[in-house]
Amino acid sequence: MTDSRQAALAYAHQNNARFLSELEEFLAIPTISTDPERNADTQRGAEWTAAQLKALGMDNVRVMPTGGHPAVYGEWLKAGSAAPTVLIYGHYDVQPVDPLELWTSEPFKAVLRGDNLYARGSSDMKGQVIASMKAVESVIRTSGLPVNLKWLIEGEEEIGSKNLGEFIKRNAGLLKADFCINPDAGMIGADLPTITYGLRGLAYFEIRLYGPNRDLHSGLFGGTIHNPAQALTELIAGMHDKKGRITLPGFYDKVRKADKAERKEIARLPIKPKDIIKMTGVPALWGEPDYTPEERVSIRPTLEVNGLLSGFTGEGSKTVLPAWAMAKISCRLVPDQTPEMIEKAMIKYLKKNAPKTVRWEVKIISGSGAAITDRDSLGVRAMAKGLEQAWGKRPLFKREGGSIGVVVQLQEYVGVDSVLTGFGLPEDNAHSPNEKLHLPTWRKGIDALIHMLYNLKA
Repeated sequence: MTDSRQAALAYAHQNNARFLSELEEFLAIPTISTDPERNADTQRGAEWTAAQLKALGMDNVRVMPTGGHPAVYGEWLKAGSAAPTVLIYGHYDVQPVDPLELWTSEPFKAVLRGDNLYARGSSDMKGQVIASMKAVESVIRTSGLPVNLKWLIEGEEEIGSKNLGEFIKRNAGLLKADFCINPDAGMIGADLPTITYGLRGLAYFEIRLYGPNRDLHSGLFGGTIHNPAQALTELIAGMHDKKGRITLPGFYDKVRKADKAERKEIARLPIKPKDIIKMTGVPALWGEPDYTPEERVSIRPTLEVNGLLSGFTGEGSKTVLPAWAMAKISCRLVPDQTPEMIEKAMIKYLKKNAPKTVRWEVKIISGSGAAITDRDSLGVRAMAKGLEQAWGKRPLFKREGGSIGVVVQLQEYVGVDSVLTGFGLPEDNAHSPNEKLHLPTWRKGIDALIHMLYNLKA
């Protein structure tokens, strides 16, 4: 191990108490982005973040308007043009604390119990932001950074990053980098360092079927007027075949196949079918028989009914034949599917299969593309080696079933791929009462990020 790397690690270990104190200071700011009454606190959180970047010696530090809560930018571009440029992403906003009565301590007053620090935002993701800052501090104070750095810390992630896309578009040149480190993905377990290299996209639809011009008496008209609720449920049932494959025309045409090496990596993940059954309480699993459960929720596209509404749903009985029926349907997408492609497939399916006895309409409510990063890329290799150096074991690689807007936006608008990692754990109660951060994992995470920065050195 080089003297400079060892010095940076020693600095982090020696300053651990101060790092924790500054995290507690950050956690005390109630940056609840969804609450207008907390707008001043959210602004204060942005300014606190900017002050930290300035204290690190970052240049061009700005609290930048977005149309909502501001984003914080800073840079350090002194390593030279031959060195890679790393963009570090984070968010300073947090979820609401409700229900307050379920907290065992004040949400915005950090409390240490055992190895865990309890406070809103401790895991998601102020702890991860501070880990990134303190890794950089440890390197810059001991030997100087071997890479160029840029920072993007936003304040609206917990409300869907609704202004971030336009912000990234407007500032694409400013945010240009070789890759982005996003420590918001977390780990599978405290002893299981993890890199997430892919995210599924989303196409979310609302489908409505219309029959009569009003609700009808089911005794007078049942059997001669086609019930929209029945027609809709039959259409939905036909969207999968008996093997769980989706039947929308052309749905799988652009699906990128996973190779043997990738499927072998997925098989390393410690999640087994029995674990999913225990976790969810279902009697048995379901899905495409040619894929494992972990593959079905990561490398395969899906179609799910998120909600159904029609007719009378109150307590008791009311014998109506409903005038309309509605379903909310989401499709999780994989590379190289697009929301536009799936919308066309849905329309083709309805044109082909909807009965002439009803009218129908479909509208896409939201959509985003899938994102994937090459596992052999510069950023992934450096981060994987850093995690292995900190934990003493090769990290797990996974593709996430959900979506993270900033990852897709950076890829689409700036051409920057993201390396998703992080040091939050599944049991950290993110978004729930008694959110916590496991400090031994957090400290190893700082070490891993220090290693990662040195691993990028030419």
